[in-house]
Amino acid sequence: MDNTDQRYLVQQNKISDGDKKPPVFAKVMRSKEGVFEGVSFIKNKEKATVMTIAQAQEAVDWAKKKKAGAHEYDTKIICLGQ
Repeated sequence: MDNTDQRYLVQQNKISDGDKKPPVFAKVMRSKEGVFEGVSFIKNKEKATVMTIAQAQEAVDWAKKKKAGAHEYDTKIICLGQ
């Protein structure tokens, strides 16, 4: 039996906000076939997508490439429970 290590979230903070505003978390969008389509960032940590490290890296890469003004955000992978 394959036990996939899914325990990572992608967290994003706006650099200019400092610690004034809470971070947002990635909710991954996938097609019906399971193909990665993109990421939306939401405030609710409980509804964020829990991923493997490879899936989380894919979400970070997408956010850095696709999001306008991506250089204004600190996007990182965190372990579930952080």
